[in-house]
Amino acid sequence: MLTRADLPNLVEKALIESEGKATIVQVSKYIWKNYREELEKSGDLFFTWQYDLRWAAYSLRKKKIMKPSKKGFWELY
Repeated sequence: MLTRADLPNLVEKALIESEGKATIVQVSKYIWKNYREELEKSGDLFFTWQYDLRWAAYSLRKKKIMKPSKKGFWELY
């Protein structure tokens, strides 16, 4: 079972797997492919996880782990 607090780590993993840069669609596909079962068992998060990815990206930007978004890409520092 995943929680909203787990999503920043999953976003970071997805970006690492994509050589540090990916679109939100690529990040979403990575998380769905690798964490689908956990998401399905996560109660309300199952219905909000794609919205909550944006919150996760924001928190990674605040921590200077992720660069500000440019042209639809999320990128690690």
